[in-house]
Amino acid sequence: MALESKQTGSWLVCKTCGTQFPTDDKTKVTTCFICDDPRQYVPPSGQSFISLDVLRSDGQYKNVFTPIDADPEHLIAIATEPKVGIGQRAILVRTSKGNVLWDCITLLDDETIAKVKELGGLKAIVISHPHYYSTHLEWARAFRCPVYLAIEDMKWLAQHDADWQIFISETETQIHGTTVLKLGGHFPGSMVMLYDGKLLIADTFLTTPSGLGNWDADALGTARERPAGMSSFAFMWSYPNMIPLAPDALEAMWAVLKGYEFGSTHGAFPGMDIVKTPREMKKRVLESMQIQIRYSGHGEHAMLKESFV
Repeated sequence: MALESKQTGSWLVCKTCGTQFPTDDKTKVTTCFICDDPRQYVPPSGQSFISLDVLRSDGQYKNVFTPIDADPEHLIAIATEPKVGIGQRAILVRTSKGNVLWDCITLLDDETIAKVKELGGLKAIVISHPHYYSTHLEWARAFRCPVYLAIEDMKWLAQHDADWQIFISETETQIHGTTVLKLGGHFPGSMVMLYDGKLLIADTFLTTPSGLGNWDADALGTARERPAGMSSFAFMWSYPNMIPLAPDALEAMWAVLKGYEFGSTHGAFPGMDIVKTPREMKKRVLESMQIQIRYSGHGEHAMLKESFV
């Protein structure tokens, strides 16, 4: 195989979140500390593990590359089918300064390496938050590139390697033609990435069904406006356990994000892309925050008076 890290192929990978642990000894890793956190979960069947060797040899798992409609030349989603772990997609951002991988997925095989190299390789990997740490050191070693992680979330690392991991302490960081913004919330260091007016949000905030809804016409084909009061995004401390963020956390996120322009958002999972005008996108983010604050019983919170020009 072209993979350099063959010895790590037998290491244990959590079936639920896709995190790799640096051992193949099942007596040393009996549970996943990421899934034991209230922001994740252990399924009713209990904790279980697999390995990259098994995923690669199984024959059914493959990574699918899908250009994103908003910018198919520069944004390419990479997702594993059938789903592995949480099922998130990584997004290959092709900038004039080199390719950056936004977030990471567990499966890395020769076919994936060849395809990414065909597309220009990788200059860097940036991961939004610990649920997507997955096998990031496998990717870093395969492409000889650093992985950028939020310094606030270091304790969630199952593996440490100073040769490849770089920790972000700033609110704004420029990385090979992209702007990485630390918003916090879901995790203390949760991040988003801005590239050419497109905001890659992972699940630092999550696209809602009404955010994706199409109100351009009714059943008879008559044009109409989107109904008022519709949320486009949810802001959660725990998504699988449905625990929302507090209003002050949303206020802190908005304090960072309001200073930037973006005309689309691209979430953690396939199909979670919203493309509008920059004004409409920013309006939707603020309105979604205000809806969550209002309906969680904080009718006097200062964020409800927030607006933008």
